[in-house]
Amino acid sequence: MTKHIRWGVLGTGNIARQFARGLQNLPDAELAAVGSRRFETAQTFAETFGGRAYGSYEALAADPEVDAVYISTPHTLHAENSLLCLERGKAVLCEKPFALNAGEARRVIGAARAKKLFLMEAMWTRFFPLMTTLRELIGAGRIGEVRLLQADFGFRSVVDPAHRLYDPALGGGALLDVGVYPVSLASYVLGTPTEVSSHAHLGETGVDEQAAIILKYDFGALALLSTAIRTATPQEALIMGTEGNIRLHTPWWQPQGLTITDANGDEETLSSPLPHNGYAYEAAEVGRCLREGVLESPVMPLDETLAIMSTLDACRAQWGLRYPSEAGA
Repeated sequence: MTKHIRWGVLGTGNIARQFARGLQNLPDAELAAVGSRRFETAQTFAETFGGRAYGSYEALAADPEVDAVYISTPHTLHAENSLLCLERGKAVLCEKPFALNAGEARRVIGAARAKKLFLMEAMWTRFFPLMTTLRELIGAGRIGEVRLLQADFGFRSVVDPAHRLYDPALGGGALLDVGVYPVSLASYVLGTPTEVSSHAHLGETGVDEQAAIILKYDFGALALLSTAIRTATPQEALIMGTEGNIRLHTPWWQPQGLTITDANGDEETLSSPLPHNGYAYEAAEVGRCLREGVLESPVMPLDETLAIMSTLDACRAQWGLRYPSEAGA
């Protein structure tokens, strides 16, 4: 693998544009190509961010001068698009949620491992410097043994049956769009839960408009999580231990500050202002892994991605929510 990572972006929506802007902050990476279902859309994207334009995902995946592909399409296409790129020998960074369900995730992970290709879920929050600091603080025992974790991610949007957020056929609803963030944080701090309890309100289009989740761990810890697309929430995270707590400031999923409170109530605040929009961090991790010949990131390992998808599946099973594409599964 060359030192310079040549990226392809599959999809041209808002998050693809954010990723392309993030790449501009990496001196050892470039946007080499972009693929869309319409050539005109890809061309407009390329005129803004650079690279070759392709009018199909297949053409992008076949480009021999692309080292890694960032998948930024709707949830329902993640598995299909990832498999396409892996089949063409590309390293893949797939936007969260990694797939629609654990079954799809398992197939994609199996394909990457069989072909010995790099694959990672683009849970960008994991790669912010402050998240590394969080793990170090917990590991050093600054708040003792972690017993409780509380996190939310909700926002208020207008109900629009035509919008992807409210369309069951596109995996709409709060859980896969933003609920995956607090579930992933709980996994990052506490590991895989032994029990999942969840309730949701399913709106008029059939998707989960808000949900509450409790995760239980075999060592006694609990995670209390909430998510919504019809209710604005504080977007804070609080990790509580036997000797204090750590609060990730709003918005915790784009962490720039945290406060440590010890058992005596004394506080220490740490800040980490962003030098860019934050997407460069996950791209830099992919580049590091590719140069070192590592097939999985230790920060976002594939077995953990699969475990997170299984937790999301467990929540939906308790709500009786299945997406149209899962009807025959």
